Amino acid sequence: MDLTYTPEEEEFRARLRDWLGKVLPTLPAKPSPDDWPARRAHDLGWQRMLYDAGYAHVHWDASPTTRLIFLEETEKAGAPYVGANFVGLLHAGPTIAAEGTPGQRARWLPPILRGEEVWCQGFSEPEAGSDLASLRTRAWRDGDDYVVSGSKIWTSHAEVADWCELLVRTDPEAPRHEGITWLAMPMDAPGVTVRPLRTLAGSAEFAEVFLDEVRVPAANRVGAENDGWRVTMVTLSFERGTAFVGEVVACRRVLGELAQEARRNGRWDDPALRRRLGRLNAEFRALWRLTQWNVSEAESSGGVPGVGGSVFKLRYSHARQELYDTAADVLGPDCLDLDRPWVLDRLSSLSYTIAAGTSQIQRTIVGERILGLPKGR
Repeated sequence: MDLTYTPEEEEFRARLRDWLGKVLPTLPAKPSPDDWPARRAHDLGWQRMLYDAGYAHVHWDASPTTRLIFLEETEKAGAPYVGANFVGLLHAGPTIAAEGTPGQRARWLPPILRGEEVWCQGFSEPEAGSDLASLRTRAWRDGDDYVVSGSKIWTSHAEVADWCELLVRTDPEAPRHEGITWLAMPMDAPGVTVRPLRTLAGSAEFAEVFLDEVRVPAANRVGAENDGWRVTMVTLSFERGTAFVGEVVACRRVLGELAQEARRNGRWDDPALRRRLGRLNAEFRALWRLTQWNVSEAESSGGVPGVGGSVFKLRYSHARQELYDTAADVLGPDCLDLDRPWVLDRLSSLSYTIAAGTSQIQRTIVGERILGLPKGR
């Protein structure tokens, strides 16, 4: 395992850093968090700038190490987050790149990279969140189409999406993990109804999606029929393995800001608080090394992250919550002021032990696939 960077990778870092320094001051102001059409336009505009500058390819056509450098440098520079492009760039796109046909890759990947189309994720259901394999949304073959009925929940960016990476059950008689199929569903298809959901933090980036006999061309199936669980594991390996890389960098930055605020408001005099900040510093440094290790492993396995992503996701989720709990201690009574930094972040951090696979699920994966423990019954 090599955690060092090659001269070519360091040259890429320097070139990217120089470009970011020139272009970021020219960007328009970020729109209101509640104005999703404007946020979509803003996020797609940034993606188009990356494409025109030759950096959009890093999510799929570059090595995992180059991708790591890109995410690290853009976060450090304060560049716009992927935002509405999250599912397309970090979930659906890498999955299609790994599992799609040449025609599917040619149809769907360039518009994502050029900032022309937004994707959402239709995995979880009201009664199939953590236990994803128990999903009930049905799809049956009718000529050249699948006809889909059911519902999804926590569908990221559904209200502004053009496409949905959709999991459906195509064989209700098969064992749970063997009767699932991965489809790309157009969000403007007749029978699709989107109902936005408002989170604890007041945002509405999730939605319920109701599907009433929606026709999806069979040509939109990624992988074989009933092989969707295996394809889904590819999607989730990206979601848990590399999608949070930029957030680790952001947390390390927040940690430094918390230390500065504690010195300013007198909380630094509390030795217990200083110990917490020191421990968190060690935690996030270790998480960054774990990220590099996972990327190194992906380099040797064709670019797809392995089960080490579950180790990372499990520890990162709890470390992020501890970070923002510490932020509340630094702020004191101001931690109830929604206009103060880190307060809304603390509310959103509560979801991290649920999103992208609950901590209980990650522990099961670690126990069974890494430690070799027997499966529960």
